[in-house]
Amino acid sequence: MVKGLNTKKIKIQEKKPDLRIVKEVKTKPYSDIDLNSWKEYSHIKTDTWWEFPSRDKSHGHSNEYHGNYIPQIAQQLYERFTKRNDVVLDLFLGSGTSAIEAVNMGRRCIGVELKPEQVEIVRNKFTPKELVTSVNLICSDSASEEVKEKIQTRLDIMRRDKAQFLVLHPPYDDIIKFSDRKEDLSNCASTAEFYNLFGKVAKNGYDMLEKGRFAALIIGDKYAKGEIVPLGADCSAIMRDTGFKMKAVIVKNMEGNERAKGKTANLWRYRALNGGFYIFKHEYIYIFQKI
Repeated sequence: MVKGLNTKKIKIQEKKPDLRIVKEVKTKPYSDIDLNSWKEYSHIKTDTWWEFPSRDKSHGHSNEYHGNYIPQIAQQLYERFTKRNDVVLDLFLGSGTSAIEAVNMGRRCIGVELKPEQVEIVRNKFTPKELVTSVNLICSDSASEEVKEKIQTRLDIMRRDKAQFLVLHPPYDDIIKFSDRKEDLSNCASTAEFYNLFGKVAKNGYDMLEKGRFAALIIGDKYAKGEIVPLGADCSAIMRDTGFKMKAVIVKNMEGNERAKGKTANLWRYRALNGGFYIFKHEYIYIFQKI
């Protein structure tokens, strides 16, 4: 070493190859959820008690139609049981919750509604482009044989043989009258007739659903003549008789569905104490799969 020369030792670092393993996305045939990153989906409910403090009124949703189900149900079910661009079939479209959330989440929807005036109300909630690319509305009786041909025509336009998810949110028998039409399930002369018509709708839904895919029945019970009529259990049995395999029974609080009762809440409390029954605070979401 030359005296007086300032020298430094230079440490040369060799660049090591990146040995990190990139995991492949792991999904089910009916969902876009990446199971390799399952911890990132904490917002998806996997238990059987669903509680929502209020109805989601954003992104096109509203509560102007009495008896519609809350959008959070569709949000949960679509992410769990559908993939982007899948077709959701709703045979009791009502105010269009299923279709609105399908558009919001990159899915598509075929909705069947009995009342022509209600179909027009729902139609006005979408842009002309959405009514071509994402939403198909059918004014028809969901219990009829003819409705299947109409649904198939829409599926052909959407380039699908069958729907990928089925939503059934029927009237809870005669609790709320939705129209004066005899085909309306809320106008059945008896609960037995209601079950008969619901069975026809369930069969149509089964026939139009892709094998291996899922269906949701959203329904509650009712009181009549001093006793509970278990609409949920009875309609779920009809679904099983149709050929569906039951996967889950979810209990959901009803606070998000109801409009403010005001003083009538006290009246119902009196009736409950007087009649020996309890006030409903829940409804059911039954999950089925077509095997």
